[in-house]
Order: sequence, then C-alpha cells, then structure tokens
Amino acid sequence: MAKSSSATPSRERIVAGAADMISRRGLNATSIREMAKHAQAPLGSTYHYFPEGKQQLATEAVRYTGERVARSLRKELAAGPAAGLRAFLALWRAIVVDTDFHAGCPVLAVTIEEPLADEVPPALAAAAEVFDQWEGLFADSLREHGADAEQAAQVATLVIAAVEGTVALCRAKRSTEPLDRTALQLQTLIDATIKR
Repeated sequence: MAKSSSATPSRERIVAGAADMISRRGLNATSIREMAKHAQAPLGSTYHYFPEGKQQLATEAVRYTGERVARSLRKELAAGPAAGLRAFLALWRAIVVDTDFHAGCPVLAVTIEEPLADEVPPALAAAAEVFDQWEGLFADSLREHGADAEQAAQVATLVIAAVEGTVALCRAKRSTEPLDRTALQLQTLIDATIKR
C-alpha cells in the first residue's frame, strides 16, 4: 500500500489502508487499531472519521474497493465484455502477485467470516451491493454485445464468482495458474454468449 507523506492522514488513506489490511487478514482478525497503524494514522484521527468504529471503517473499505474496481470495469467494458474480463483478471493477478499471495479481495474477505452478531453487519451488506454492482456492469456489457438478459445475468454472476474464488485458490496454492485456467474458460464462455 502506498503511504502518504502528509502529516494529517486523509480519510481516503485510512479507508485504503483498512481495505488492504482486510484483504490480507480478514475482518474479524483485524482491529481498528491495526487498521489505523497500517494506514499510518493516529487512532484518534481514525475515530474522528469513523466514530462508529470498526464496522463503519470496514464498510467504507468495502465500498472503496467496490468503486475502485467498478471504475476500472466501466472503462474496460466499454470495449466489450472480453476486455472487461481481461482487466478484472489482471487487477486481481496484480494484487496477489504484488503482495506475494498475501492479499486477496477485501469484499470477499468480509463475506466469508461468521458475523459476530445475529444481525447482518453493515460491511456484509455493503459487500452484497458491491458484488451486485460488478455483476450488473458485466451483465450490461454482455447485453450490449448481443446476449439476452437472462444469459447475461447468469454469465455475469459466474464471472464474478469464478474470479473471486480463483483469487482464493491462487493465495492457497501460491500460484497464478488458477487464474490462467479460469481466464481461458471464462473467455470461451463470453465468446459463446455474445455470438448467439
């Protein structure tokens, strides 16, 4: 994670640091104190920006990641679903390789942990919204390139699920080979879907 040299930590830097920390350790294993330290921010500044504490910061970290990925997808999907797929795969490949397989997707990380309370935590609800957004972007692109609405929705869900799961496989195996295999199959599926 890039560190800013400013004396006062920005809200965005704290959020980005939290996203990075969650992508490495998960949500339950990460305290707000550790997130602040990782972002090189005083705990007081962190609570100033996030008075509701860890769940508020985690929710913002999920939304931050969601929008950062969505911006990239919007740009690449303008050239078609295959270009969007390549960009999505390249983004996660860079993350796992650049962190020596220590980081994955913070959005996925908050979804696989057991909530510490009976109600749905805000970070989990935000993760559902992010996945819906990413699926929607892929589905829209597939429809614009000839897929019918139902097929586009199904393939979009499969793309997001396959890539997110593949990132976990890459971390476990300490290899990008699962991404290579998934890329080939998803590319074939997208080609078949838009040629119908």
